[in-house]
Amino acid sequence: MSDTNERSTDSGIEIDPVYDERSLAGFDPAERLGEPGTYPYTRGVHPTMYRGRLWTMRQYAGFGTAEATNERFKFLLNAGQTGLSCAFDLPTQMGYDADHTRAQGEVGKVGVAISSIEDMRLLLKDLPLDEVTTSMTINATASTLLLLYQLVAEEQGIPGDRLRGTIQNDILKEYVARGTYIYPPRQSMRLIVDTFSYCQKELPNWNTISISGYHIREAGSTAVQEIAFTLANGIAYVEAALTAGLALDDFAPRLSFFFNAHNNLFEEVAKYRAARRLWASIMKDRFGATDPRSMMLRFHTQTGGSTLTAQQPEVNIVRVTVQALAAAMGGTQSLHTNGFDEALGLPTERAAKLALRTQQVLGYESGISDTADPLGGSYFVESLTDEVEQRAREYIKAIDDLGGAVAAIEARYMQDEIESAAYAFAKAVDRGEKVVVGVNKFIETQSTKTEVFPVDVEQQSSQVERVQALKVRRSNDGVRAALDDLAIAARGSANLLYPMKKALSSLATLGEVADVLRGEFGTYQPS
Repeated sequence: MSDTNERSTDSGIEIDPVYDERSLAGFDPAERLGEPGTYPYTRGVHPTMYRGRLWTMRQYAGFGTAEATNERFKFLLNAGQTGLSCAFDLPTQMGYDADHTRAQGEVGKVGVAISSIEDMRLLLKDLPLDEVTTSMTINATASTLLLLYQLVAEEQGIPGDRLRGTIQNDILKEYVARGTYIYPPRQSMRLIVDTFSYCQKELPNWNTISISGYHIREAGSTAVQEIAFTLANGIAYVEAALTAGLALDDFAPRLSFFFNAHNNLFEEVAKYRAARRLWASIMKDRFGATDPRSMMLRFHTQTGGSTLTAQQPEVNIVRVTVQALAAAMGGTQSLHTNGFDEALGLPTERAAKLALRTQQVLGYESGISDTADPLGGSYFVESLTDEVEQRAREYIKAIDDLGGAVAAIEARYMQDEIESAAYAFAKAVDRGEKVVVGVNKFIETQSTKTEVFPVDVEQQSSQVERVQALKVRRSNDGVRAALDDLAIAARGSANLLYPMKKALSSLATLGEVADVLRGEFGTYQPS
């Protein structure tokens, strides 16, 4: 850089050499901070935070067949994990069974393949569903996977009100950043609102959506854009639910969020604190929420996958530790720490266990869990929190001016902003202005060999055979009748989850359910 004394965060916020009381001129601690567990929740959503209970250590896992992922779940639970988090393969995310031609070469590669209730039974075999919380990273087919989970729990004698967990179910960010959408935005919003309504009645302790900034950040956004675009999407979901006639304080307490953790420690902490305060204000002042739970921004965090490097992969252990520290000091409710080898492939058992041990050392040995909001009151952190919040508000206003998140997505506003930020960061790395250890500085020419997770082709074949055998032996007349009922509901305004559940219990597959909705709703093609 031309001036080595100049410093700025990843969002371009200029950093002063030192911060003091002048940095917070006019700052009212009672208004801006409050106490932990009280509005505006800047300092956390619980009064004692981790003194009462540590964040949930929820390691993301999923690959190959349901049996293989079930084994990994048990491995992580035995290593001390306190919550399940499931990754699904691309065919499952896109609404295709394992035997579909478009699924070839992708079955089980980046997550577990789930085509039917039979697969879900194997995935959840011998797991205490009434004791453990389960998060499922799934969007376009979220309602289908949730219903399969509920059906298996019912087979085990566990009623819906004893199930706790989260489905991501955040389709808007798929159009912005990730791409695993099926139906057009407005039809997808109907499915999400139907899920809100269904869970209110049938699964009252389930988090119906995890509004995700994680993938927005992975696509190249800044920290400010991450929370601004995420909360704008959250506003759109609230408005859609209200338009459908749901009562705000009935569904809002079950909304949850999902954020990224990157390497700029203090900006990340400020980001989480600003997001809580901003969401509390939006829910209270914009929507008139009266239940304190409706104003609480509860969130899961995952360390930044896009920050991991294939060069000197063990250095990623340090990156993950810094990022996990930011998430914990920022008040996350649950956390996934990436394996150091994930720039090369799926995490090996060794890397997955070490990632979990990283959380355990932070939680039990570092002392950061001893007090709520340990960085609260820092001149630097409070100033940065204010600046992040203000810049995020400006983005949200711009999105409001365009007509809201759905209209902004259709106009490619958020996509263009993210692409510009990603390009600017890449150029800064190329110029050496942003240092990435092992990539553009402290480079080693001789690489060390790292174990890479193997892809088992036989697992893919067995999954295809299983779904084909199911389609032969089931009562296809019953399946067709149930799918016809779903098509009729899709043409009208009835809640879609009830006929979907009936079809799935009749052994209809995930792909067949998605095909019915594709036929009624169409598919989304970006302009």
